[in-house]
Amino acid sequence: MAQSHPETIVPSPHPRTVLVLGATGYIGGRLVPRLLQAGHRVRVAVRSPQKLEQVPWVDQVDVHRVDLDDGHGLAEAATGVEVIHHLVHSMGSGHDFEKKEAATAHRVAEVAEAAGVRRIVYLGGLHPDKADLSMHMRSRAQVGRILLDSPVPTIAFQAGIIIGSGSASFEMVRHLAMTLRLMPAPNWVNNRVEPLAVRDVLYYLLKAVDLDEDVNRAFDIGSHDVHKYADIMKRFGAIAGLKPRHVLVLPLPAPTLSGIWVGLVTPLPFTLTLPLVQSLQENAVTKDSDIDEVIPPPPDGLLSYEQSVRLALQREAEGAVDTNWAAVAGGLDQAAKPLPNDPEWAGERVYTDDRTLRFPDLTPEQLWPVVEGIGGQHGWYSWPLAWRVRGVWDKIVGGAGLNRGRRLPDRLRVGDPVDWWRVEELEPGHRLLLRAEMRVSGRAWLEFTTSKAGRGSDLRQRAIFIPKGIRGQLYWAFVSPFHRFIFPAMAKNIARAAEKP
Repeated sequence: MAQSHPETIVPSPHPRTVLVLGATGYIGGRLVPRLLQAGHRVRVAVRSPQKLEQVPWVDQVDVHRVDLDDGHGLAEAATGVEVIHHLVHSMGSGHDFEKKEAATAHRVAEVAEAAGVRRIVYLGGLHPDKADLSMHMRSRAQVGRILLDSPVPTIAFQAGIIIGSGSASFEMVRHLAMTLRLMPAPNWVNNRVEPLAVRDVLYYLLKAVDLDEDVNRAFDIGSHDVHKYADIMKRFGAIAGLKPRHVLVLPLPAPTLSGIWVGLVTPLPFTLTLPLVQSLQENAVTKDSDIDEVIPPPPDGLLSYEQSVRLALQREAEGAVDTNWAAVAGGLDQAAKPLPNDPEWAGERVYTDDRTLRFPDLTPEQLWPVVEGIGGQHGWYSWPLAWRVRGVWDKIVGGAGLNRGRRLPDRLRVGDPVDWWRVEELEPGHRLLLRAEMRVSGRAWLEFTTSKAGRGSDLRQRAIFIPKGIRGQLYWAFVSPFHRFIFPAMAKNIARAAEKP
């Protein structure tokens, strides 16, 4: 069995100019620093450069503003590029993601050909050779075919469940195992899967840049460590030190119902759980090891499922989760939208609830760690039952719900999820602006500001709501009276938490 060693990135013998599409995503956000360590010149294409403001490698790459929906900026970003990593998926964007992914693939192929790109590298999914694939797997396979049929040589990697801190597949397994000791499940949990460590996925994506030959084909990549999906969940429980987990297999496939159920008991939104569960209707195992003839396995071997899980849990304990599913599922694109104080919003109906409480015995330095740690396991410091009820209702109607949690328990950065909110702006030690991602008829923000006031400090809480139609106005009329109880209690409980040693 392969041993898990710290990664060593070997400098590339042929440094190239690489364009990464999907650099703010789970895989792309981890690939970029590895490309840089290998000596490649890296460009990233993002819809909003603001997404990358707090990424540590942003000053080492060329950032291009690109909208893949219409192709704006893509040709300029691809000029002079030798390799394109196509790591964009629209699975979490709604029911039409299959159409969007195909259109994007055609657009990327056309631009790559015009720019003289020498290779496209794509990451798809393992699937059996049959026509009736799930929508998710059918879309991945279709994108691979579009790119392979283009004049630009393409390597289309096909991977199964990716195990790593923050991945959607890992989070689904983990939350099911941690939430339920007895898991009723349809018969698809008896299907075979071949997990692959995210470390090894990145190894293949990185090595593909160095290939000299014009390889143009799909390659299955896997750990050769095959399990039933039910055993994946039970084994996770054992590795994580939980009491034994049991799976009760029901004689029904029920993929849609299963996806809804998984969405209710895990932090993942329905737009992810539905296609993910549907993709589990098929076995996801490698059919061959042809990739070994082109890219040999890592020097220390491929990680097993158990090693992958242990590494993921270790990285979470160390606070080393670079990117996660919640950073991209229905959220980061929101960061590009205008804020309530932007000039072009003049004339719109804006409701605000602005309150400031003074704490003469607390400094801003004492208050700020509690503010930055709000949400997730710490909760919201007031009316916990009301927050839970609102969170359950939000999840039922298709929103993020409260159980999405946080990336890290005590630190934030722009773009991070905080339950049904997302960090819009962050001035460490002073100001936190959260944008709501709950299902509501309008747009909402919650702002916390700490400032010095004499020998103490002020804590300002500001709720901002821009209603959409009469339903939005009725919503504000209903919830605003509760603010007079919720916000003062929240501020006082934040202060009490700050007083604790």
